[in-house]
Amino acid sequence: MIHVKETSDKQGTAGERPEAFIRNDQFNFIKDQAKILVNGKATSSDAEVLSVLRHLAQEKVFGLFPSLTEEQKAVLKPLTAVKETAEAEAFLEQVSAYLLPFKSVTDQGLKKLFPKAKKLKGPKLDTLDFKKLSYLGWIESSTLMYLVIEKDGRLEGIQGSFNRSAKHGICSICNKHSEVGLFTAKTKGSSQDNFVKRGNYICQDNDTCNSNIDTLERLHDFVERLQK
Repeated sequence: MIHVKETSDKQGTAGERPEAFIRNDQFNFIKDQAKILVNGKATSSDAEVLSVLRHLAQEKVFGLFPSLTEEQKAVLKPLTAVKETAEAEAFLEQVSAYLLPFKSVTDQGLKKLFPKAKKLKGPKLDTLDFKKLSYLGWIESSTLMYLVIEKDGRLEGIQGSFNRSAKHGICSICNKHSEVGLFTAKTKGSSQDNFVKRGNYICQDNDTCNSNIDTLERLHDFVERLQK
């Protein structure tokens, strides 16, 4: 397993390095590519094979971003030099300094996102590392789950019921195998008094899910299906 050390939020003087430009899901994707390179080196001594792996890793990582400055490319290029776990950890520690935090939200802001939840407690926001979030999720009253996503620069709230499963399964959000539960939300049907329930299985632990997400596409697809 590759571990990433916490980095300081202190900024250097202007011009020393590019501003933060990497989302949590993109960082997780980069982490997976670093792991692939470490595993490749451990299982193969074929120089050509390893060269292809390095080329593909860089191509995939650069492809995450619509446009990269030379300074940003310089942050990501050391990935191709990764061979051992220690090198991967050092690289990821450097890259983590450029993580973009999830959109800021307050307790009052959460109440506005869920106006029908009169007794909303919300998570302890001051304990969260927003740089490690692709979405905000928490459970209240045992079976009520709240999800907050960022889309097109604004926050959206989704409320539903959550029933834990005794089995492991594939999460619809992160697409990884984990302890899951059924998240179900009600949406208005064809008539005013008609409601439709839609849902799917997602991680029981939102922290685990956020650490696994390597694309926002599945998250947004999941929410869109709930809202149809």
